[in-house]
Amino acid sequence: MSLARLRAIFITDPLILFSTAFHGTWNLIVDLFGAGEDTQVRIARHWAKSLLQVSGVHVHIEGLEKVDRNGSYVFVSNHVSYMDTPVIFTHIPVNFRFLAKSKLFKWPFIGTHLTRARHISVPLEARAALKAMSDASHTLKSRGISLLVFPEGGRSESGKLQEFKDGAAYLAIKGGVPLVPIGLTGMHDILPMHSADVRPGHVTLRVGDPIPTDTLKLHDRGRITQELRDRVAELSGQAAYTQTK
Repeated sequence: MSLARLRAIFITDPLILFSTAFHGTWNLIVDLFGAGEDTQVRIARHWAKSLLQVSGVHVHIEGLEKVDRNGSYVFVSNHVSYMDTPVIFTHIPVNFRFLAKSKLFKWPFIGTHLTRARHISVPLEARAALKAMSDASHTLKSRGISLLVFPEGGRSESGKLQEFKDGAAYLAIKGGVPLVPIGLTGMHDILPMHSADVRPGHVTLRVGDPIPTDTLKLHDRGRITQELRDRVAELSGQAAYTQTK
């Protein structure tokens, strides 16, 4: 058994479990005292940062100056690892929520936090999912927050960028906010799919130029999704391609 595997089993994995349980309990306690969702989000950021620290994950950031911390956006990133969210959550200083599959809301501790912090559950059933997306676009307008979307619909097993679904473009156009492409590199080496062991290492988070949507209509979402995919491909060091129609 390798030294990296031993380190994960006896040090990193137990610390991650402890941090998750600790912050989950902290969330429950502050909720009992009526703390608002912003407090829940601050605790989640602390949790995310702790995961990177105990795992020995170091993040290099590029392009963060392109984002106004008081602005409202739809952030769009490639998705390779369960560590993608902690990396983004720790280093993008914007008040945002994320879209997550409904099954995550049933997990102990994590599900409670997702609900209390008002992250957005996306059901598998098409009609319910469309309603969730419509509600999310209203959230952008009415509350002035940002959303994080992984438009591939799931993690990429190989690390290569998959086709993008057009939900992010739909949200941004209906909400009247810019789309911000994000490229993550090095994540597959930190925690590849089907692995439970986080490995120490260096990753890069690149923020691209925001794409305005205030002049776009919903029928533009296919074109803008392709542009968004090409930009994320460039930021994550992958070649752009033409989606299958």
